[in-house]
Amino acid sequence: MARLRVVSHWRDSGRMPRLFMIDARSAFPLLLFLMHIKLWSFILALIVTIFFAIIEHYGLSATVFFRSVRTVLAGKIKPSKPWWRKKYRY
Repeated sequence: MARLRVVSHWRDSGRMPRLFMIDARSAFPLLLFLMHIKLWSFILALIVTIFFAIIEHYGLSATVFFRSVRTVLAGKIKPSKPWWRKKYRY
């Protein structure tokens, strides 16, 4: 009897999970669509799947993309003290 040889390594745990060609992070909206079959849930699942495909096309993961958006929104100046502890000189 032939024995199936499974080759896996601990490094494979860092790879992005996929459902065929679709990013697995878009599985939640797809599950929402399957549980509540309406037009808006289908459109939401489609938009999320396309969004993950686009950012993956540019070589970004969702984590890296949202960190870069946060950096853009925060701006260039990052003060070391919060605004309520600053001493303003008038």
